[in-house]
Amino acid sequence: MDFFKDLYQYRELLKTNVHKDIRGRYKGSFLGILWTFLNPLLQVFVYYLVFPYLFRASLIPNFLCFLITGIIPWNLFITVVNGGTTVFKANGGIIKKVYFPREILLVSQVLSGIVNFLISCIIILIFCICTGAGISYHLILLPVLIAIEGLLSLGIIFILGSINVYVQDMENIVQFILNLLFYGTPIIYSLSMFSSAKGTILFKLVEINPLTIIINGYRDIFLNHVWPDPIPLFCVFMLALVTCIVGYFIFKKLEKGFAEEL
Repeated sequence: MDFFKDLYQYRELLKTNVHKDIRGRYKGSFLGILWTFLNPLLQVFVYYLVFPYLFRASLIPNFLCFLITGIIPWNLFITVVNGGTTVFKANGGIIKKVYFPREILLVSQVLSGIVNFLISCIIILIFCICTGAGISYHLILLPVLIAIEGLLSLGIIFILGSINVYVQDMENIVQFILNLLFYGTPIIYSLSMFSSAKGTILFKLVEINPLTIIINGYRDIFLNHVWPDPIPLFCVFMLALVTCIVGYFIFKKLEKGFAEEL
């Protein structure tokens, strides 16, 4: 309960940090916030040109929309994880000098990531309309999917951000894991393309990957116009909740030594 009490008490600081995170992401950039649109578009452009030759991407209906509905949710996840892992080191000076709930820094990373994601969703809607996929009332489930992904990301950065204060190699380890996870999540391919591998350990690992379930959920509401399977989604929500609780416990344990280590 102290967590929510602190968030409410320092809500103005939280709001300021979210604004700072969003502005700081494109500070000094000529195109500024336009990169929120350009980054995923450039990624989609590259994958759309290259991957049909490497995978049987032509078997995926509306491959362009398939890509964009995978890349933008993935970008939300890696933006939060990368930012959250380094946030305490990046704010070491203020942590040493001023008291405030340190978790504010992590929550602001999640909220600023969600704001950028919502802006990027405009691209998804444009692609869905222009390619003939259309839009449907299933989009009312979008806040639920965002909340689950945000909660999972918050739990992860509670752990990674805290450990990174003490372990210098943590950032490199996180980058390596994220690179593996990108290919272990059906972002640029569909699991149905590898149906012959069904039953193998690797296939099962990709299938139960929480990000696979989340991204498939986004594709269901944006592209397929169906309700996501509630049972796997509920399991991911429970996993996100447990990760958040455990992550917060680890954060509170390690927080005591932040000032000395930073």
